[in-house]
Amino acid sequence: MADDRPDLLPLEGPFRSVLCVVAHPDDIEYGTAAAVHRWVGEGAHVAYFLLTRGEAGIDTMSPEEAGPVREAEERESARRVGVDVVEFAGRADGAIEAGVPLRREIAAAIRRHRPDLVVGQTWAEFFGPNMVNQADHRAVGLATLDAVADAGNRWLHRDLLDEGLEPWAGVKVVAVAGSPSPTHAVDVSGEHFEASVHSLEAHAAYNAALPDDFPSPRELLQMILGGGGEAAGVEHAWTAQVVIDRR
Repeated sequence: MADDRPDLLPLEGPFRSVLCVVAHPDDIEYGTAAAVHRWVGEGAHVAYFLLTRGEAGIDTMSPEEAGPVREAEERESARRVGVDVVEFAGRADGAIEAGVPLRREIAAAIRRHRPDLVVGQTWAEFFGPNMVNQADHRAVGLATLDAVADAGNRWLHRDLLDEGLEPWAGVKVVAVAGSPSPTHAVDVSGEHFEASVHSLEAHAAYNAALPDDFPSPRELLQMILGGGGEAAGVEHAWTAQVVIDRR
C-alpha cells in the first residue's frame, strides 16, 4: 500500500525571535506550545500576541468574570513553556472583524517584537469534515499574513511611526498552525511534549467547563502531536504550513 503521509520538511532554526499571533487564550496551547518550548530551549525570545481575552469562551461564566480568569490562565500556560511576554489587544471575543484596523494592530505587534519567525493560525473555513473553523481564527489568521507585509511598509499605517514603531521587514518565516495542508514539522518528542501538556493543563477553568467526554489535555495533545509525529516519522511533531520562507 502506498505511503500517504504528507512529505513534511523539518522547520529548522535556530530562530532569534518568534511572535505567535492568535485570537484566544488556549489557541497556542493546542500544539504550538510544544514547538515554543523547543524554540525557547534553543535560545529564541518568544512573545505571544492575543487579540482577545477569550471572555465568551466559558458558558458557565459571564464575560466579565471569564476574561480575567482566562487571561491569567494564558499567562501561566505561557510561563510553563518559558514565555514571559504575553500581550492582549482586548478585542471582543467572537466579534473580530477582518480589515485594515486588525492588520494595523498585528503589524504594530510585529514592529514591536521584530521577529524572524511569525506563527499564525489557519484561516481555512474547515479543520476537517464537518468541523468549521471559528470566525475569529479565520479573521486573525488571514490578517496576520497581510500584517507581515504591512509591518515592513513605511507608507502603511503611518501613525505607527508616531508611536516610534519603525518598519520591520525582517520576518523570514511565516508558519500557519492548524493548516489542513501542512508542509513542515518540528520534532517535539520527549520534554517538549510533556511541557505542552503541562501548559494546556494551566487552562483549568476552561478545561473544567468542557463536556465530560472531551479529551483530557494529554489525550488531546497525543492526538494532535502524535498524529503529527506519525506524519513526520517521529514520536511527536508540531506541523504547520510555511507560507513565507525567505531564509
